[in-house]
Amino acid sequence: MTQHTPIRRDHGHRPLLLDLFCCASGAATGYHRAGFNVIGVDIVDRPNYPFTFVRADALEYLAALIASGEIARFTAVHTSPPCQARCALTVGTNASQGWGGDHNDLVAPTRELLEQTGLPYVIEQPNGRAMIRKDLPLCGEMFGLGVLRHRNFELGRWTITRPAHPKHRGYVRGYRHGVYRDGPYVAAYGAGGGKATVPEMQQAMGITWTDVREELTEAIPPAFSQHIGHALLTAIHPAEVAA
Repeated sequence: MTQHTPIRRDHGHRPLLLDLFCCASGAATGYHRAGFNVIGVDIVDRPNYPFTFVRADALEYLAALIASGEIARFTAVHTSPPCQARCALTVGTNASQGWGGDHNDLVAPTRELLEQTGLPYVIEQPNGRAMIRKDLPLCGEMFGLGVLRHRNFELGRWTITRPAHPKHRGYVRGYRHGVYRDGPYVAAYGAGGGKATVPEMQQAMGITWTDVREELTEAIPPAFSQHIGHALLTAIHPAEVAA
């Protein structure tokens, strides 16, 4: 049964969502399309970010919002904390090469602060060993995309119905273990070995506002967060909407 969490929403205005570790707005664009206004926060400049942007340490910024009471401006929080320490794409390579000692796992401190906000929240992570609840796994095939881009979402203070995971239509194009396979999906990470070009990543994920490879390889398709955003708005209690 869906839990209804009161969400602060000014009458006649779009609810405001905080997008932490925002990168170039894969998530934010989906939430905006679903009906949110978005403010993004990242530790480096993101000139391609198409919404209000703040350059800051995401967790320090969130802590300051909580301490000042300014968090009350927001209705929900989406977070994509760095995942290199436990990502399935890097864990094996890091172990074999002796790498990874400088990667911090920020999921736990992010969750701790999110709980303090009292707001509905989302923590997004790729497949791997990240210590999150996999409340909502999403795949590009669910949305007819040219990438699989499996991602897991932990949902705090609200719930969502999990969609069925459809059978994949074939392989991800490129080399794997020295064997090249063609297929209907492109690999939107890394470079070489048959992996996607920048234009292919843009088309496959539906991201047109940045052509920076690093930003594309870190992004989630906006279709994912648009789906989540619609469900989040639906989870608003009717009494809150009418208020």
